[in-house]
Amino acid sequence: MSPEPQPAPRPRRETVTGVPRSGRRPPGHAPARSEISEQTTLGHTYVRSLMRSQLRAALRALATLVLLVGSLPLLLALPGALAPHGAAPAPGLFVWAALGVGVHPVMWLVARWYVHRAERNERDFTGLVEGR
Repeated sequence: MSPEPQPAPRPRRETVTGVPRSGRRPPGHAPARSEISEQTTLGHTYVRSLMRSQLRAALRALATLVLLVGSLPLLLALPGALAPHGAAPAPGLFVWAALGVGVHPVMWLVARWYVHRAERNERDFTGLVEGR
């Protein structure tokens, strides 16, 4: 009788562990904060990134308002252009309706969007600095 072949020995299992992924860093470890306070190149880049994102939000809000306010003369001249020849230009009621109902709510919405966006940019930046 020939001896039966022995099964190959199983490799030993090893467990590899690393830094816990709880999302929290050890106390006192805030690299972005130290980079900013020490005014390093990386800290300068962090701050410039925040400033650029705030500037982009401000320019978007400004462009929206410029388009809105820039179109007002055309909007207010529209009733005069549509009226028969010799009729009075834009009646007062139309002007008040265009300003009160059309412009102010849109300006309020743009302002609200801008404040929300600026706060979100700052919240994201704070999360980056604090290591969250």
